[in-house]
Parts: sequence; C-alpha cells; structure tokens
Amino acid sequence: MDKQELLQLIREQLRLDATIQFNAAKTAHQASTDQENIPDNKYETLALEASYLAQGQANRAQEIRRALESYTQLELHKFDHDGTIALTAVVTLAADDGTQRVLFIGPREGGMKVMYQQAEIVVITPASPLGRALIGKECGDCVTIGSGGSNKEFEIIDVC
Repeated sequence: MDKQELLQLIREQLRLDATIQFNAAKTAHQASTDQENIPDNKYETLALEASYLAQGQANRAQEIRRALESYTQLELHKFDHDGTIALTAVVTLAADDGTQRVLFIGPREGGMKVMYQQAEIVVITPASPLGRALIGKECGDCVTIGSGGSNKEFEIIDVC
C-alpha cells in the first residue's frame, strides 16, 4: 500500500469538507443577517437560529482546517509485519466470519472514510476506544469492537 497516496486522499477529502463547511457557514450567516429574517416580535427566532447555525458551521470548518494542517505536517512511519501499531499505521482486521476492516490511525478526524483502490479505509485516532485498543498491538493479536451484546472480535492480520 502506498501510504503517501492514502495521505493525499485524506488531505483532498479534508479540503473538500472544509470548502463545504465554509460555504454552509457563509450561507447561514447571510440568512441570519437577511432583512427578511428580522423579527417582528420576540417569538420570531429565525435570525437567531441561523446565527447559531452559522457559528456551529464556522467552528466545524475551523476544526477541519486544523485537521488538514495536522495531516499536512504528518510524518508517515513504516511498519513491518512484526511491528507494534502506532500513529500512521494502516491496520487490517479480520473477523471469524471473513469480514475485514482496514483502518488508518491518524491524528484527527476519526470516522472519516476514504476509498483507496476499491477498499474503504476508515480513519481512527489513538484517542478513540478502538485506537486505544490497537496502539501497541501486533499482527496476530485480537481486539474487540462494539459494546454490550454487539461485541465482535477481530484479529490483526496486517500492519503497514
């Protein structure tokens, strides 16, 4: 796997997400200041709600920009098959039923999904429960995903 190419896909996704969030925040801001949304009485709150929405979207856009900065400065590490899992590892997990998951351990934006060579790769962070469970593990180790009665055990079959 070319992790540099994967990293580029993550950066592109973050740029796209930042643009979308910025435009959404701008649109919500315009709605909050539009003359048609000026309240006639204290019960009309459309402008206030739009301003809250604009602030939330602006905050999310800023989070995405910080994530993009993190991924721009990220130094990729090489892992061999016997290495322990750490930041920038690509980990392949396999369940007993044959299902597999491919994960990239990144500094931010856990939950983001990118398509790489017809495979879905999910970004997780070391702060997530799964990230904490994987850090320091090696190929052949097992981790449990889920909670309560929906636990599923996966074996680590590859680290790169």
